[in-house]
Amino acid sequence: MSAHLSPSQIHSRLKHPVVDGDGHWLEYTPVFSEKMRKAVGNKAADGFIAAMQSTPDTLKLTPETRARQRVSMPAFWNRQAENTLDRATAMMPKMLYERLDEIGSDFAVVYPTSGLRLPRIKDDETRRAVIRAYNIVSAEYFQGLEDRMTPAAIIPMHTPEEAIAELEFVTRQLGAKVGMFGSGMSRPIAEPRPGSEGIWYDLLALDSPYNYDPVWAKCVELKIAPTFHSSSSGQGLRNSPNNFVYNHVGHFAAAGHAISKAIFLGGVTRRFPELRFAFLEGGVGWGSQLFGDLIEHWERRGAPALKRMDPDKLDRALLMNMVEKYGYDDIAAALRERDGWPDPQGMRLNGNVADMDDFAACKITRKEDWVDLFAKPYYFGCEADDRMNSVAFGRTNPFGAKLNAIYSSDIGHFDVIDFRDPLPEAYELVEDGHITEDNFRDFVFANSVRLWGTQNPNFFDGTVVAREAKAVLAAQAAAPAAAKAKAA
Repeated sequence: MSAHLSPSQIHSRLKHPVVDGDGHWLEYTPVFSEKMRKAVGNKAADGFIAAMQSTPDTLKLTPETRARQRVSMPAFWNRQAENTLDRATAMMPKMLYERLDEIGSDFAVVYPTSGLRLPRIKDDETRRAVIRAYNIVSAEYFQGLEDRMTPAAIIPMHTPEEAIAELEFVTRQLGAKVGMFGSGMSRPIAEPRPGSEGIWYDLLALDSPYNYDPVWAKCVELKIAPTFHSSSSGQGLRNSPNNFVYNHVGHFAAAGHAISKAIFLGGVTRRFPELRFAFLEGGVGWGSQLFGDLIEHWERRGAPALKRMDPDKLDRALLMNMVEKYGYDDIAAALRERDGWPDPQGMRLNGNVADMDDFAACKITRKEDWVDLFAKPYYFGCEADDRMNSVAFGRTNPFGAKLNAIYSSDIGHFDVIDFRDPLPEAYELVEDGHITEDNFRDFVFANSVRLWGTQNPNFFDGTVVAREAKAVLAAQAAAPAAAKAKAA
């Protein structure tokens, strides 16, 4: 914990509540699976057990076998042992509820742990049964705790129809307010090249075989903000058979980077400006870099800039004069053979695309579009001890925009040695002068309210933070009119 203040000391000096945007609980498989069996049936329970078994099965392999099979090293010894109190707390939502004051949180959005892997179950029937049962049982565990906690329901995204069906069920039947959406699902390549892995990863909004716009429209209708807690560990370059840390570092950020980039370039934030999206547990540093990278690429590869690269604009006479002037006779000879064109065939190739503008779906015409399409709708889950959290509030972001960092305790996972650590660790950025008290308010409270409350104005009704959340949303609603009056 902070050498200066405890969670209760920090909380007592704040003029606002603390909302944990991404805590976790530990589903106890032997009991949880039997509850799933009663709720939905054997396929759900057995499918869940099989999904959980993949980790111990991998850990039983020898290092040599994992290397030969190129199986990624999963997490081991990843549950609290010495700190048995926190282990118990993570297993029992009622105990977590009782300890929220001690931890320093007023309200918590609680995401799955075992459930994180369920959207990746490949068999369609099994996946649907497991996720349906998981959502039912999870909702039961959190009944009666709604004033201070809400669980995230799992939304599988293998097809739009599957996603919509689960969205309808969890919102209308279970009263879910938070959805954890799948992304980066592996799909078979229709005609794999020799030596390829034979699979690719679907990022929903770009190059997908499905149109996911009906899912985004359903989210608007049901007042659900899509939040992504996807893994990329074990994929691509994060595939060490013996070093878990190598596989784990940066994998949430990489997954968030991939899906957020696809949603942006796919024009989803343009077509659905009312939607808010969150990318969890990867921090905000990658978001700041992506914001700048996209702008820099638009300046060089957007439609206006791309016109400057039109091969027909090449001044062949000038090129020949420069080559001859500097005495490169061999290059001059090659150019003459090609009528002055450096590459008469290749330079005009464009991949046979109808529209060469990779930003076409974004319809960018002014600098304010970048804030409206990226900085405004995107939210970034940040672990408390991440020093990069300060970049969300710094002046280095394009147009001076603040990015929407949300406090994510990650309690329940190995990252948190003691449940009382996250709030003091987050507050150290204030103590060390990297962010202001107002920035901290946005980080641990207001940004989470805007994420879920913009989508669903009644999200915090009946909770212990209802009054303060209502004030944040009212101020947000009044801001455009106030800015217009000031400009006038």
